[in-house]
Formats: sequence, structure tokens, C-alpha cells
Amino acid sequence: MTIAGIVAQLRAHPVATVLELGSVLVCCLLFAGTFVLLSSGVPTGRGDPWLALIGVGVAFVLFWTVLVPLYERTL
Repeated sequence: MTIAGIVAQLRAHPVATVLELGSVLVCCLLFAGTFVLLSSGVPTGRGDPWLALIGVGVAFVLFWTVLVPLYERTL
């Protein structure tokens, strides 16, 4: 498949493209954030960066397991 064919498929489904590319970006950011936080050592105090990372992960999982299936049912 050529690059033009891939671009045509992506343009045919813009919402799916945004969701998939956004998911890849969030996964990469979660991985990088986890790596950075692990390299910074054990959290002291409340550990706000860890809570933020966990919150983003939870929101990502809830989005794909709850919101997307509900949206697909309404189509």
C-alpha cells in the first residue's frame, strides 16, 4: 500500500484517526511519564505527580472501556 492510499484511508475516517493517534500519544506519554517518575526515586509526601499519572491512565482506560462502547451503541 502506498503512502497516498494510507492517507486516503485516514481521510475517509477522521474521527477514528484522531482517536487512534491520540491513544498512541497518550500511551507514549504515560510510558515516558512512568519512566521519568521511576527515575526520580521514591515519592515523598503526597506524590502529586504519581497521582496525576494514575489519573490520566484511569481516564484513558475509562474512555475506551465505557465511553467508546456507549457511543458505538448510539450509532
